[in-house]
Amino acid sequence: MIRSTERILTTHTGSLPRPDDLIKLMFAKEEGNPVDKENLKARVALAVSEIVLKQIEAGIDIVSDGEVSKPSYATYIKDRLNGFGGESVSLKYQDLVEFPSMAQRVFNDPGRSRRKTPGCNSAITINDKQAVLDDVLNLQNAIVNNEANSSFISAASPGVISLFFSNTHYPDFETYIFAVADAMKYEYEAITNAGIGLQIDCPDLAMGRHIQYAVLDTINFQKQAEMHVSALNHALQNINPDLVRLHLCWGNYEGPHHCDVPLSDIIDIAFKAHVSGISFEAANPRHAHEYTIFDEVSVPDHLVLIPGVIESKSNFIEHPELIAQRIERMAKRIGREQLIAGSDCGFGTWVGQAAVEPEIAWAKLAALAEGARIASEKLWK
Repeated sequence: MIRSTERILTTHTGSLPRPDDLIKLMFAKEEGNPVDKENLKARVALAVSEIVLKQIEAGIDIVSDGEVSKPSYATYIKDRLNGFGGESVSLKYQDLVEFPSMAQRVFNDPGRSRRKTPGCNSAITINDKQAVLDDVLNLQNAIVNNEANSSFISAASPGVISLFFSNTHYPDFETYIFAVADAMKYEYEAITNAGIGLQIDCPDLAMGRHIQYAVLDTINFQKQAEMHVSALNHALQNINPDLVRLHLCWGNYEGPHHCDVPLSDIIDIAFKAHVSGISFEAANPRHAHEYTIFDEVSVPDHLVLIPGVIESKSNFIEHPELIAQRIERMAKRIGREQLIAGSDCGFGTWVGQAAVEPEIAWAKLAALAEGARIASEKLWK
């Protein structure tokens, strides 16, 4: 993981707004309608190049492919792995139970309502080895064309796959999650073998508390989270941790979030992952106060923290001075070199997600870069 040695570097959490014509093609594919595969492949490649350029123009240092080839950050695995032909998962969001009108708004999102999450009903094996290689090539070409400094590609963690895709094939949960981990090794290694950074999306360690494990008490949830990290480390065993970062997320949806597990209950578990960076939500109203835990929690020397300093569900464009303040207060607690400024979550988590207008999303990223510049002037003076 590169460090902020001369100024505060900037990044985000992976997904970005997709072009309208690509959204239509991907909706058609998800709904089982005929789609010209070569046309879709070419449009994805062009979209990656366009999106990398927009990131650079906004001032982002560590760029991604925007996840534009995927229907979502987690559900894309149904197209790359065998074994998922069972019944879909029925998820209950604990924080939305007492607010049914809000639940209806969340689940009627154009992207979320179209997601496909078939359950695991047979042995998990790799179905499509080419898809991740295409992702790698698209990003490599975009970087060359646009002269990006550093890059990453996101991939689903074994734990978040277990959250969205229920299991009826394997005899127990531990066997299931480690089978997922074995299957995901190929994708993780294909990305890092190309010299591209790997972001492991781990909402299972945070959002999983009020969805997958809502019936457990905190101690038993933490035991399950430990197992999720063990499965992830198993999948990462052949990869240099310097190439990997982890993203914690409580769910990229507008909702009450009053059932979210506190960061203080999970950060030590996240520290056990074989990664060199941890990204987490730190700007939204439910978690913006939690930077103070780092008055007591020591960050291991090998880790860089990537707090979200812009929110991913609001169309407010944060003032650069506010962003700078958020960066400065974290830097004072963990040190400027162990800090990279990021976003709470993605702006295109699902194909067709419309929480933030695309043009506003790019403006928020530009504000992020400006806030990092302002903070850097103070932190390096």
